[in-house]
Amino acid sequence: MAESKRIPSVSVNYACNGSSKKSNELGMRVMQERAYEKRGEQYLLIKSPPASGKSRALMFIALDKLNNQGIKQAIIVVPEKAIGASFNDEPLTQYGFYGDWTVLPKWNLCNAPGEDGGKVNSVKAFLDGGDKTLVCTHSTFRFVVDRFGVEVFDHCLVAIDEFHHVSENPDNKLGAHLGQLIARGSAHLVAMTGSYFRGDAVAVLAPEDEAKFETVTYTYYEQLNGYEYLKKLDIGYYFYSGSYADSILDVLDPSEKTIIHIPNVNSRESTKDKHKEVDHIINELGSWQGVDEDTGFHLVKTAEGITLHIADLVDDEQPKRDKVAAALKRPQEKNNRDHVDIIIALGMAKEGFDWIWCEHALTIGYRSSLTEIIQIIGRATRDAKGKTHSRFTNLIAEPDASEADVTDAINDTLKAIAASLLMEQVLAPRFNFKPKKAESGPTEGFDYGVGGYDPAKTNVGVNEAQGLYEIEIKGLAEPKSPEAQRICREDLNEVITSFVQDKPALERGLFDSTEAGGETLPEELTQVRMGKIIREKYPELDDDDLEAIRQHAIAAINLTQQAKGMINKNGAGETGANTALIDGVRKFALEVKELDIDLIDHINPFGEAYAILSKAMTEDSLKQVAAVIAAKRVNLTPEEARELARRALKFKQERGRLPSLTSADAWEKRMAEGIAFLARMKAEAGNG
Repeated sequence: MAESKRIPSVSVNYACNGSSKKSNELGMRVMQERAYEKRGEQYLLIKSPPASGKSRALMFIALDKLNNQGIKQAIIVVPEKAIGASFNDEPLTQYGFYGDWTVLPKWNLCNAPGEDGGKVNSVKAFLDGGDKTLVCTHSTFRFVVDRFGVEVFDHCLVAIDEFHHVSENPDNKLGAHLGQLIARGSAHLVAMTGSYFRGDAVAVLAPEDEAKFETVTYTYYEQLNGYEYLKKLDIGYYFYSGSYADSILDVLDPSEKTIIHIPNVNSRESTKDKHKEVDHIINELGSWQGVDEDTGFHLVKTAEGITLHIADLVDDEQPKRDKVAAALKRPQEKNNRDHVDIIIALGMAKEGFDWIWCEHALTIGYRSSLTEIIQIIGRATRDAKGKTHSRFTNLIAEPDASEADVTDAINDTLKAIAASLLMEQVLAPRFNFKPKKAESGPTEGFDYGVGGYDPAKTNVGVNEAQGLYEIEIKGLAEPKSPEAQRICREDLNEVITSFVQDKPALERGLFDSTEAGGETLPEELTQVRMGKIIREKYPELDDDDLEAIRQHAIAAINLTQQAKGMINKNGAGETGANTALIDGVRKFALEVKELDIDLIDHINPFGEAYAILSKAMTEDSLKQVAAVIAAKRVNLTPEEARELARRALKFKQERGRLPSLTSADAWEKRMAEGIAFLARMKAEAGNG
């Protein structure tokens, strides 16, 4: 693929200190120990990446609830049958715990024949009996509640795996059932997820329900930083034109263990013939030698004379596909790196799929769900001996403004960029922001670099062991209520997810910003759009707390983006060798004259993404797309005018006057325009 078509990847190096794989005297790894400390909570939410040990964490907690907390039974609920295997028997006493985890074969309903609806009576029989543990699917659980009501789970533990499948949308039955369980208040709930995001941007839980959960957070950074072998993760986005099958070898390295996710047949990227796409990929890789009779894998000899074992999970012939799927799941092959080389999948090999040797997750076409992207990336982030480097590549069709479906093409591009921005946030260390005050001082356990803590400037402290950055910002608002403090501590990525999925913010930030020659000021994104999103997301909070959350969220995304920009400016990003995103945070924070919230608000959160996009797309194509966005521009909406008026009131409180329409400062002038717009609306309403 031509270099001009390449979007440089975000690349993060990790310390490889082995901490996330070390066990304590009870056999618990770091995340599991952290979760176990909260085992007494009635409602517990565990946010932790794929492969971090959530299943075993649940076993420890469930055994304690059954033995010490008066809980009579534990029901483990998983989204699909294959994931039920994660809760098979575990001899925990061998590693220091006081009891073993066991599920009688008849109570692992994921292994039982028949449909979910037919397993309802089995669940009821379990609940009426004396056995302690059962595993079933989300679907079976929903049928049970529909038939018997939530009261059958009184004094039980209900553990929901892959909790992001839940939604507060009234049409989401699992979400509705959980709401009923919480309202009844008799069951204990443990919710587990590796990606607390939904592609539809609907909240997972209603705010009043979520507030009842104690949260245990274990970040991607902590997980990867504590591995033994995997040192580097790249996230790359590449545009192509024409057929993706003709460009795939530009991003596919046959020597890497790879899962290729081909596009859905209804997507723009699809040729509409998935079988021909698979055949084309195989032919591009080399000469087909036949099919292995034992596994069903295709045997393909490359030009270098190496025979690749390729698993085709796209084949519609059920016996063939089942044979391949069964071969991939063989327990005896889990630690055999040479068992398979490439897996080609469509709608499979994502959530719950465990292939520790995967080094490259190659996905063709954008994915509308951020959850799905995190799940796909999770396939490549398992730690395995000798595996030092892994990557995720998204191959995306370049938007062409001359096509009839240009709007769809632009939307796809925007969604792919949103996913990129979110993943950069997910992979970064956790930020703790503190207001810089005269009495500020160092925090124990943090390294402030050469010279240590300097009371005369804004400082950046690093705690590598916990993956924490403490950053001082002058003028930063502090959250006052416990809920606002929790959001700033735990949920900034959820806020940023809503922001980067906000289509007007993305469109204007990328194609109508001042960097792109447009009219949108950074503050219209950082203050107006983000302010609107937070106000809608947390309507129960007061203005001071809303402003504190807004400032913390904007600081998090803008500091991550500026860190990337600092590294790209030095040339590392051009080669994909962007080895220290976190170093960029420190560089930016230390190089600016004074790190304050006004400075951060004055940065376009999508400016770095635009800089990359301008290199990845042709100049003509970029101009055409910008023209399409500009044609949709709405000068001002009543909602935006009200948000501008709020900002104008704050301006007046700080400066003793209202913003002026004749000001030379563009942002002051825009706030004044908001006031004038509302005045005209009021006058027109008064005139009837």
